[in-house]
Amino acid sequence: MGKYDEIFQRSIKDPNGFWGEAAEAVHWYKKWDRVLDDSRAPFYQWFAGGELNTCYNALDRHVKGGREDQVALIYDSPVTSTIQKFTYAELLDTVARFAGALKGLGVGKGDTVIIYMPMIPQAVTAMLACARLGAIHSVVFGGFAPHELAIRIDDAKPKVIISASCGIEVKRVIEYKPMLNKAIELASHKPRKCVILQRPQAQADLVAGRDHDWDELMAKAQPADCVPVKSTDPLYILYTSGTTGIPKGIVRDNGGHAVALRWSLPNIYNTKRGEVYWAASDVGWVVGHSYIVYAPLFTGCTTILYEGKPVGTPDPGAFWRVISQHGVKTLFTAPTAFRAIKREDPSGEYIKKYDLSNFGYLFLAGERLDPDTYHWAHDRLNKPVIDHWWQTETGWPITANCMGIEQFPVKPGSSTKPVPGFDVQILDTNGAVLGPKQEGLVAVKLPLPPGTLPTLWQADERFLQSYIKVLPGYYFTADGGYRDEEGYTFIMGRVDDVINVAGHRLSTGEMEEIIATHPDVAECAVIGAADSLKGQLPVGLVVLKAGSKKQPKEIRKELAQLIRDEIGPLACYKETAVVARLPKTRSGKILRGTMRKIADGEEYKIPSTIDDPAILGEIEEAMKGIGYAKKKET
Repeated sequence: MGKYDEIFQRSIKDPNGFWGEAAEAVHWYKKWDRVLDDSRAPFYQWFAGGELNTCYNALDRHVKGGREDQVALIYDSPVTSTIQKFTYAELLDTVARFAGALKGLGVGKGDTVIIYMPMIPQAVTAMLACARLGAIHSVVFGGFAPHELAIRIDDAKPKVIISASCGIEVKRVIEYKPMLNKAIELASHKPRKCVILQRPQAQADLVAGRDHDWDELMAKAQPADCVPVKSTDPLYILYTSGTTGIPKGIVRDNGGHAVALRWSLPNIYNTKRGEVYWAASDVGWVVGHSYIVYAPLFTGCTTILYEGKPVGTPDPGAFWRVISQHGVKTLFTAPTAFRAIKREDPSGEYIKKYDLSNFGYLFLAGERLDPDTYHWAHDRLNKPVIDHWWQTETGWPITANCMGIEQFPVKPGSSTKPVPGFDVQILDTNGAVLGPKQEGLVAVKLPLPPGTLPTLWQADERFLQSYIKVLPGYYFTADGGYRDEEGYTFIMGRVDDVINVAGHRLSTGEMEEIIATHPDVAECAVIGAADSLKGQLPVGLVVLKAGSKKQPKEIRKELAQLIRDEIGPLACYKETAVVARLPKTRSGKILRGTMRKIADGEEYKIPSTIDDPAILGEIEEAMKGIGYAKKKET
């Protein structure tokens, strides 16, 4: 039995012993009573009775342990021509003072705070300051439109919202304050206070009595100490798209989260204390939470916060410049980033301009890594390229090639094997385990390991309906896939109506609800069509109301703007096919899966339940009219 097999088997057969040992790497004010409390299964709790503070584990313990002069955070912003470094002592001082500022605004243990900021050091400061006080942060990606932000405000009910005057997309300045004002106007819940960081690229107008200037608060703030919290207390809420159009508030606890992420960095990513780790993501996504902020700081690494793009800031050598300049050992990003680099620099000429001798690993996740992108990256970098798979819900990888345990040969298209703690199975719809090469539903046998979602924010029943009751005894991932004879896992994509656009999970159901509000639309469907750059792109099909005088070109433009206004530009919604009717089963269910195959140019079978097979030819012609269905189906 190899090292991986030995560790994996122990994690499944003796989770109390395995995770109890892992938890020794975390600082506790009070040790736990039980490693795994299964008394309320399937609402499992890890390290019940234990008390700790997440910010203490990220900063204070390293300063007290003699690492105060090590760089903790590098802010690299090509869009503002800024590089700024913070030692652990400097970052601790800033976080403690901002925690004091929040405390002065009435924020305390158990309160919620929304953070709506770009990729700047103050976003990391705000997250850690909330954790220091025992407050629950909810980071909302700065690209979300007011409507989406308002939904999250009403669900999280924050006491304070922290934002900035603007974000910067390459050369375009995006003002956040008008969007924040509109969101508060739309929301039923009204936060008592807002804290606004004024960036030099745009000055925001502050609302008297409600809005406070970040710098003015910091100038008079007194440092605040860490507040011990229970292991099972929430650390943060992170909203992810739900199939109903209403986002799900993923809850992350303090104790299990700290233990899992502290274990993951050396064992999965083979990155240890003092080394430089870079997750080229955004703090608005789970990757930013887990691997820009928490895991590297728990481990005592140097982490990079990058405000830029893989191309265009200024060129396709942007990533190589950061790796070379800052001595990055491990890079974690999405396949979309590499497809963009490959498109701009197909021969990899920019790679040759930089010294990548310290670079050890490229990890890719967030969407399926297509074999072509894998081979391009591997052949030009001559470094291990590791595909791994996980979700917002799990908070850290489910399957991976664990570089710190045992390196397996790579199989392009596979995310290798289950990470210790995750008992991954391939099931049919009745919950029976399938054999090798049989495609089915990917599920994880309960209990899930530490660091995963214990429930949804104030929605226990929705947690059960979404994840537990679908396949009793298992966590339902909503992904399909299979396992080969050697135990390698292949994830083939979503089985619900959530699509993956450049690593961002978006609900097609929510888009359909928005499109349906257009006065000329009688009926609609949105599918995720394959895209060589972003993985998937949403494509709409609409039936217009009788008497509509609008041309398809006009409808396409209006619907694209409607989605942009309601969800934001990250939805990347551009194409709509106007059709006479939608294909349905005799019971009235729209055949979205069949339409997706038509759009992608794949072979498909005419469903026996379809009400009129001739309609599929009409859909194919309509798809061709907007640049899809490029192969002849049979």
